[in-house]
Amino acid sequence: MRQAARRLLEENTVNLVIGYAWGTLPLRTAPFFARTPAEADRLVYNSLCENNLVKYLLRYSKEKLGLVVKGCDARSLVVLLRENQVQRDRVHIIGVPCTGVIDRRKVMELVDGQEVTGAEVTVEGIVVRGEGFEKDIKTDEVLCVSCRGCKYGTPVLYDTLVGEEVRAREENFGDIRAFEALPPSEREAYFAQEMAKCIRCYACRNVCPLCYCTECFVDSSRPQWLSRRPATADNFFFHLGRAYHLAGRCVDCGACARACPVGVDLMKLNRKLIKDAKDLFGYEAGLDPGQPSLLSTFDPNDPERFILGG
Repeated sequence: MRQAARRLLEENTVNLVIGYAWGTLPLRTAPFFARTPAEADRLVYNSLCENNLVKYLLRYSKEKLGLVVKGCDARSLVVLLRENQVQRDRVHIIGVPCTGVIDRRKVMELVDGQEVTGAEVTVEGIVVRGEGFEKDIKTDEVLCVSCRGCKYGTPVLYDTLVGEEVRAREENFGDIRAFEALPPSEREAYFAQEMAKCIRCYACRNVCPLCYCTECFVDSSRPQWLSRRPATADNFFFHLGRAYHLAGRCVDCGACARACPVGVDLMKLNRKLIKDAKDLFGYEAGLDPGQPSLLSTFDPNDPERFILGG
């Protein structure tokens, strides 16, 4: 990856490469912006590279970019291309096959919340250290929920592929099927519990590469859709509205859930709509820039059993 980035900058194919570098805390990498070949040597890639860097494309839309993308990131880029938000000739896509991203919250659970002062990524997982302890954790124990059934670890779109293609995982919506099987009252109670946590910091919206409206409906004052205070009902309104805006667009990258500072289970809504799009219409977002949009395309042969209640 460093060689590819260095070459792109040396040849002036791009004037900026956006990738990952080590962060200042254990278990953290951070977005990194390399403008010189020397800076490209700071780039890294491992199972801690959780950010979806496609978010930065619109901010740097006037520059010729090199962009490091995982499988899910590439799919969100495809959605932006489909929606005419990104010019394809302005971005050189550096695809990195991904076997999954580590969920730091799960790591902290396994060490009983003890402070982690050091971490080392290994071939099979991660070794974390703190005062008086060291723990070797396998990657599969701490994978993000979105990564467990990822079929597209290898980017579907790239100009340069770094590394070998990875085997697709078996799609797994077991968590959503189990939730669907609960009585309506239990599902409602679960969401009420989750929405009560929300502090409406909007980190989920701000980190999502597909939330690019110049004014979000929650910021509108004419009309004002919800109050400014983080009440459960208004929180629910915000998250339902955002989930429906992402229906047929969300690629299950999980960036929103990882960004949430209070651990709201945001992926229940998103993954439910992803599953419905697949089950009802055979539709998966972000596979082809020429793919029609799910909710802005009329097909008289679309099934309507969910409308009729059948």
